Amino acid sequence: MNVLVVGCGKMGSDLAYRLFRNGHIVTIVDKDLNAFNRLPPDFRGRMVEGDALNQDILTRAGIQSADALTSLTDYDSVNMVVGHIARYNFHITNVVVRNNFPNSLSLFETFNLQVISASIWAAQRVEEMIHHNEIRSVFSAGNGEVEVYEILVPEGWSGCTMEELFLNQDCQLVAVTKGGKAYMPSPNQKLELGDIIHVSTTYDGINSIRERLSHSRLEGVL
Repeated sequence: MNVLVVGCGKMGSDLAYRLFRNGHIVTIVDKDLNAFNRLPPDFRGRMVEGDALNQDILTRAGIQSADALTSLTDYDSVNMVVGHIARYNFHITNVVVRNNFPNSLSLFETFNLQVISASIWAAQRVEEMIHHNEIRSVFSAGNGEVEVYEILVPEGWSGCTMEELFLNQDCQLVAVTKGGKAYMPSPNQKLELGDIIHVSTTYDGINSIRERLSHSRLEGVL
């Protein structure tokens, strides 16, 4: 794959090197020549100095033949404009851009760009690791709006059915693992202590499930 990376900061340089190590053709653009010092010495991709808001610079970097573009600068306005240029001027369908400030996330959505908001995603992960290590995220879609969670059935809910556990919750059951073997669950499937459930839900949904699991099913939570 031919990938154009805009922004040779910590994230951009790490991504460019990973792509290069995995056999992709990589070109990285940054307006600061010294930024390329972040790349490891064995990086063999192209490095183009210049302002990515200048379409001549993007053309020199080979945007017209790129299969994918990602803009990872520290400036949301730059990432939005570069992503928009890639999508609508050069018809690149595989475009991913970085959002730095949560209050500007809605602007990215207006541009209909695939966006990664590192601060929002990281904050949710840290919160889960600190407060909710009994339920962990194993897959995140978008910026964590919908995720797949792994839930270990606690003692207080042994013997309940799927329907009882997830009553009125906005979630989608993915799988249950029992004794090391995974299967597709039915609503009336009874769960046992130690079973592992994978469920897809929102951030609010998983917090509601955590609240339910904090009580025994015999406490009248149902």
